[in-house]
Amino acid sequence: MVTVMLAVARVSPSRVGAVINRNVGALRSGPSYWLVLLSGFFEPVLYLLSIGVGVGALVGDLALPGGRVVEYAVFVAPAMLAVSAMSGALAETTFNFFFKMKYSKTFEAILATPVKPFEIAVGELAWALVRSAAYTGAFLVVMVALGLTSPGWALAALPATLLVGMAFGGVGMAISTLMRGWQDFDMLTTGQFALFLFSGTFSPVRDYPAVFEAVVAVTPLFHAVELVRGLAIGELGWGLLGHAAYLVVMGAAGLAFAARRIQRTLCV
Repeated sequence: MVTVMLAVARVSPSRVGAVINRNVGALRSGPSYWLVLLSGFFEPVLYLLSIGVGVGALVGDLALPGGRVVEYAVFVAPAMLAVSAMSGALAETTFNFFFKMKYSKTFEAILATPVKPFEIAVGELAWALVRSAAYTGAFLVVMVALGLTSPGWALAALPATLLVGMAFGGVGMAISTLMRGWQDFDMLTTGQFALFLFSGTFSPVRDYPAVFEAVVAVTPLFHAVELVRGLAIGELGWGLLGHAAYLVVMGAAGLAFAARRIQRTLCV
C-alpha cells in the first residue's frame, strides 16, 4: 500500500490525462464501441426485472440480518448495482486492456513518450471507472424510478460503486497482464459468473451451508454487494468500513501489480 501511495505521488496528471484522452478518441471512432457499452448496461437491468421483480413476486418479502423486512426486489437491486460496477470495470480492463497490451501495441507506442508504466495503469483504471460510473449512474436512475431506493441513498451508494469499479478494475488489469491468449479469458468469465451467482446477490449468504458461507465471505463481490446494499437501502453499520477497506486494498494491489507487469513485459 505504501509503495502504491509513493508511486501515485509521482504520477503526472497531464500524462495520465493523455492516456485517458487516447481512449476518448477510440470511443469517438465508430458506433461499435457504443453498442458494447449499451449491451453491458442492459444485462444487469434485465436480471433485475426478471429475477428481482418477476421472481420477487413469488418470493415475497425478505428479512435482513438486522430484522428489517424488505421486498425481494429491494434486496436484489443493490446486488445488481454492484455487479454492474464490476462488469463495467472488468470489461474495460480485461479484453480491451489485453488487446492494447498484446496485439495493437498501444502501450508500447505510449511508452515511447514520457508516459511511465504506472501512469498507463492509472489512466486505464481511470477510464474503466468512467465506464463503470456510466453503468451504475444509469442503473441508480432505474432503481429510483422503480422505487427500489430513494434519491438520497442512491447518492450515498454512488461513491461505493466507484470503489467497486476501482477494485475490480485494478484486479482486471493485473489478471490481463498474465493472460497468454484469448482462450485464457474463459477461466476469468467462469470465475466472474460464479461470483455473480454466489455472492449474496439473490439470497442472503446466511442461508448457505456454513463451509460455503465462509468461502463466500472472502470473495470480492460479496464485499462489494454488502457495501453497496448497505448504503442503497440505508442499513448502515461499522461492517461497511471493513468491506470498503477490503476493496481499497484489492484495487491498490491490482494496480501496483499491473504496473509492474507492464514494466517487465514492455520495458525490456
